[in-house]
Amino acid sequence: MHKKTIFKNKARLLYIPTPGTEAVTVLFLFAVGSRYETPEINGVSHFIEHLMFKGTKKRPTTLHISKELDGVGAEFNAFTGKDYTGYYIKINHKQVDLAVDVLSDMLLNSKFDAKEMNRERGVIIEEINMYHDNPIMYIENVCEDSIYFGSTLGWDIAGPVETIRKVTRKQLLEYKNKFYQPNNVVVAVAGKIDTKVKGIIQKKFANLFKQRAKPEIFEPFVFDQKAPRIKIKYRDTKQVQLGLGFGAFGYGDKRTHAMHLLTIILGGNMSSRLFISVRERRGLAYFVRCYPNFYQDVGNIFIQSGLDVSRLDSAIKVILDELKKIKKGVTAKELKDAKEFVRGKMVLNLEDSSHVAEYFAKQELLMNEISTPDQKMKLYDKVTTKEVRAVANEIFKKERLNLALIGPFRDAKKFHKLISL
Repeated sequence: MHKKTIFKNKARLLYIPTPGTEAVTVLFLFAVGSRYETPEINGVSHFIEHLMFKGTKKRPTTLHISKELDGVGAEFNAFTGKDYTGYYIKINHKQVDLAVDVLSDMLLNSKFDAKEMNRERGVIIEEINMYHDNPIMYIENVCEDSIYFGSTLGWDIAGPVETIRKVTRKQLLEYKNKFYQPNNVVVAVAGKIDTKVKGIIQKKFANLFKQRAKPEIFEPFVFDQKAPRIKIKYRDTKQVQLGLGFGAFGYGDKRTHAMHLLTIILGGNMSSRLFISVRERRGLAYFVRCYPNFYQDVGNIFIQSGLDVSRLDSAIKVILDELKKIKKGVTAKELKDAKEFVRGKMVLNLEDSSHVAEYFAKQELLMNEISTPDQKMKLYDKVTTKEVRAVANEIFKKERLNLALIGPFRDAKKFHKLISL
């Protein structure tokens, strides 16, 4: 289904032909994100991502880049995570050379103009403020800061406002030059692909992208939490945002498939245990959900709900009761349904060439090996109820519990009485 080429400079290229589409996605995914940063430059990975769209010698301004791509109806964007940073263009397959040319130009020749950089500081600060002022979006950051306390893995990807105001152009360029290396990138091309793609990428990117010193790796995280933690952000809101997080396994762990299925059964859809018990039976919340987050070395399970202050105590009790119940096991029917849910979502995601490119590129970049969708689904199919129960008992321990709240509270003491597993 996919082919891999390694260029002389160690950049990796993945071709993933996708039948039934006239579109193609070109994705450049770099192994660098916020966890690679230091306190003085927290947010720089995300800042660099923004500045890549601010002009090159060939395309001097943002408008030159956007008009050229808008002119052919292309979709284009970038994203920064804790483990990676990606840049992509989804375009008519007949225009794939344009997509490669624009991305290569941005990544190799962006000007990082000082005036544009200072202008963009304001944009990023407003983006940070937007997240901080939106508890539904921000609660996960608060919870992960608790789960990965003392580690860069718990930092906000966009960084603190104070750092964004102070970081210099020199610091940005030093960081970019350290991590934007050929052996630190995977180029994935998915969709309708012809034989000319490899030559275009080699000419416009691989031959021009020279290897320097090998970039540093991140500091692996080791869990040492020995007691539950509670983290509160005061906001004068009518609705409380609740986050419950538990440290768990990373990408390469064999238990990730059982862990994912566990989260689906617990709170992954509208027929899940939490949705039924919290919303449908008791009317305590409009939404409640549970999902896994995976990083290279570790991960977490995150449970979120929005609640009226008067219902918070009851909701915490109901959620924790459901965690106790699931530690006793899941039924064969629940597990079968969860597997079919995964299968269905995978089929829908793979309809889109951008999802296909990201699916393959992340595996190659973060694990150095790729499971095709069929191979991945076979791993899910092998998961047993016994394995799901074992994972639940491994993860849902009192000493791993992290309670995060955004709402009209200033004192965490009262909540210590509520958390018991």
